[in-house]
Amino acid sequence: MNTTDDILLLKLIQSGDEHAFKYLFDTYFASLCRFMNVYLNDRQESEELALDIFLYVWEHRQEMEVKISLKAYLFRAARNKCLNCLRDRKTSLSLDEVNDHGQMIIDSSSLEMEELTRLIEEAICSLPDRCQEVFRKSREENLSNQHIANEMQISVKTVEGQITKALKRIKDFLGEQYTYLF
Repeated sequence: MNTTDDILLLKLIQSGDEHAFKYLFDTYFASLCRFMNVYLNDRQESEELALDIFLYVWEHRQEMEVKISLKAYLFRAARNKCLNCLRDRKTSLSLDEVNDHGQMIIDSSSLEMEELTRLIEEAICSLPDRCQEVFRKSREENLSNQHIANEMQISVKTVEGQITKALKRIKDFLGEQYTYLF
């Protein structure tokens, strides 16, 4: 969906058009649930929180201000919901979680890796659909550019361009802290 489509869709939703809202829901609900499940590792909770986001959008449609795109707005809301949920899950430590010196046992490198994995997945999910598809085929399925081009019926140059675009956007999304990865 491009910016013009987003603006039109948002105006329709703001005017109370239920068909436009249903289109938004049908377009993004499943991908929001998958994205949130990366954080929460609980499918049912992810679905409930995604529904909460769409309910909020409908109830507050007239006050909504979308600065980038509806997709970016929804995924940012999903990320925030997940972080709030994870924060709320925290409970007091059990004795098993504390070592003899009274310090928490934490494997910081695995926590860092887990957070980085979540950030990268969030960045990938924020890519345009076609760019995301090409990138996933390249990196997750380990397909060659030629194979991707043949499968998607596009040129190898287009595949290369989409991968370059994805890497740049992921790098920008992750910020300065992880520039060493790219």
